[in-house]
Amino acid sequence: MTDSTCSTTASTGSTGSHGRSRSNHATAESATDEFLTFALGEEEYGVEILKVQEIRGYDTVTRLPDAPDYIKGVINLRGTIVPVIDMRLKFHLVAEYTALTVMIVLNVADRVVGMVVDSVSDVIRLSAEQICSVPELGAAIDRQFLTGIGTLDERMLILLDIERLMGSAETGSVAECMAFNS
Repeated sequence: MTDSTCSTTASTGSTGSHGRSRSNHATAESATDEFLTFALGEEEYGVEILKVQEIRGYDTVTRLPDAPDYIKGVINLRGTIVPVIDMRLKFHLVAEYTALTVMIVLNVADRVVGMVVDSVSDVIRLSAEQICSVPELGAAIDRQFLTGIGTLDERMLILLDIERLMGSAETGSVAECMAFNS
């Protein structure tokens, strides 16, 4: 019964262009989407696999002046200067760097961006029936960066709208920092 509820909410509960693109994308991809799953704290998140360029171990970064704490700095990735955002700090979590800490390099809005996460899990396929809309929780959470909640067996995944998250006014300071250093 949960799956049919998710199917209905996923197809009708989404608003904005990201809801339409998921519907169109799902049709083109035989009603399934693939997500790279990763951990931040105790929660599991997912990002569209088509946005992922590569996964790297976490390296030291060059810090930029006056950048927010969650913007760790930049790295030189084969001649491309890539801003690095620590998602744990962005989501107000404790940032601990371990051997499992990794950087996911993404292609977002014609930019390459690094995203620091606790660990990467796997790539999963979710059908439209397995993607539920984000529940209404009032002002308790900012839902604008979420595309839905994925369910797979006993797992629940928070699906991020990485385009919107990386293009937000707050994270837009990455572009400002990049312009400053050009």
